[in-house]
Amino acid sequence: MSERPIALVTGASRGVGAAVARALAPTHRLILGGRDEKALAEVAAGLPDARVWPVELTGLRAADLPDLERLDVLVHSAGVAELSRIADTPASAWRDTYEINVVAVAELTRLLLSALRAAEGHVVCVNSGAGQRANPGWASYAASKFALRAFADALRQEEPALRVTSVYPGRVATDMQRSVREQEGGAFEPGKYLAAETVAKAIVGAVTAGADAHLTDLILRPRSGPVL
Repeated sequence: MSERPIALVTGASRGVGAAVARALAPTHRLILGGRDEKALAEVAAGLPDARVWPVELTGLRAADLPDLERLDVLVHSAGVAELSRIADTPASAWRDTYEINVVAVAELTRLLLSALRAAEGHVVCVNSGAGQRANPGWASYAASKFALRAFADALRQEEPALRVTSVYPGRVATDMQRSVREQEGGAFEPGKYLAAETVAKAIVGAVTAGADAHLTDLILRPRSGPVL
């Protein structure tokens, strides 16, 4: 009997990342990546075959990686969203956003390419509605998500043996969204947003699609409430 496929999920301690881990748990062995080891352990405790990978994705080295000969699924869910108008956003804020939302994604993928190639695996980039449209106050975050989209599109063409999916959710009822609403000076209204579990189901649908299918772009929006 063959072993179950392996999925590595970043940002797995909460929000969409944790929801993706739970949704993949029935069919995959899991590696849960993130900064908060305690929170990762709490997620892993409820899953049948999961191990934690405490990691700081900025400054990642090959020695930091889990030992993998093959990797079937890599889900990039870690990210930050710091809002401010261009006139108020210093270079350091742009660099910090790009380091986490783009550079860390590119480097982790590069370091895991041999394992992904061995499995003819699937890379999922959790993007954002901001990766398709930039609004006032969202410049640095939106720019990073446009760059993430470009990374995914280029990876798909450079690595034809892999499947690469970009997922563009609207607002999702997570701790990150709570922080975003605080920065916007508005109320957190989870009933108007997507559930993290809904986004996770869409991602699992892309990952488990038949071998003849390649879902390249998934756009999810709340049935009511704000688009971005």
